Amino acid sequence: MSSTDVVSLLENSKELDRVRKEQEEILSEINKLHKKLQTTPEMVEKPGDTSLTRLKVLYTQAKDLSESEASISNLMLSQIDGILPTGPQGQTRRRIGLPQISSNCIRVTEGNEQKRKRVKTESDISRLTPSMRNHLENCANLKGEQVAARVTPRNADKDEWFVVKVIHFDKESKEFEVLDEEPGDDEESNGQRQYKLPMGNIIAFPKSNDPSSAPDFPPGKHVLAVYPGTTALYKATVVQGPRRRKTEDYVLEFDDDEEDGSLPQRTVPFHKVVLLPEGHRQ
Repeated sequence: MSSTDVVSLLENSKELDRVRKEQEEILSEINKLHKKLQTTPEMVEKPGDTSLTRLKVLYTQAKDLSESEASISNLMLSQIDGILPTGPQGQTRRRIGLPQISSNCIRVTEGNEQKRKRVKTESDISRLTPSMRNHLENCANLKGEQVAARVTPRNADKDEWFVVKVIHFDKESKEFEVLDEEPGDDEESNGQRQYKLPMGNIIAFPKSNDPSSAPDFPPGKHVLAVYPGTTALYKATVVQGPRRRKTEDYVLEFDDDEEDGSLPQRTVPFHKVVLLPEGHRQ
């Protein structure tokens, strides 16, 4: 059993918890909207009412989260199968005598070994469910996109999240390779750093050209947001959402951002705000 396999399994478990928590929040919003429509059905006939549009967005989000839950669950099943022993405990496999291989066959054998590795990888991916393959494909499609990434290890005193650019996603190892393009003056002289991070350390931002696809976090909701003028994300509380203000910005109050005894309200674009991860340490 590899410690890397166990760590990856635990990371996926945390990601599954995050998805399920977000599902509960979306379901709560759907139920509230259902109750409102049942109480005052005439509201949908009023000019400018967006109740049905909002309900459609919520159901789309619920569907996507459900598919993500299935993908992660199936991925974890595959990981557990890989960790479990392949034969009965205590049973020693019988060794079968093999013919001697001459030195002039070595290069051919090495080539076949590489081919078998490629075939195994492709076979592993093909055995995944459609929703799981779709989830991995979505991760691969993030190449070139900016995402939120936790760059600190699991045992760190606090979580540090930065805006990074996705360079590559490995479907076999389920790892992202990302680039921190603006790490700060105290970092390496070239001004950039690369990280290899598991899926649980990455959160995709909403699409900047599609405000309707972003979750509508209500006032009082805790979120993770990019602090204005930086590429770092911090815990914040929603004061007002973009839909109520008919803009594309959230009004937020960041933790530990006190000025003159109060927390200033700061404006952050909707596509730089995501749900606060469960167990966030700051």
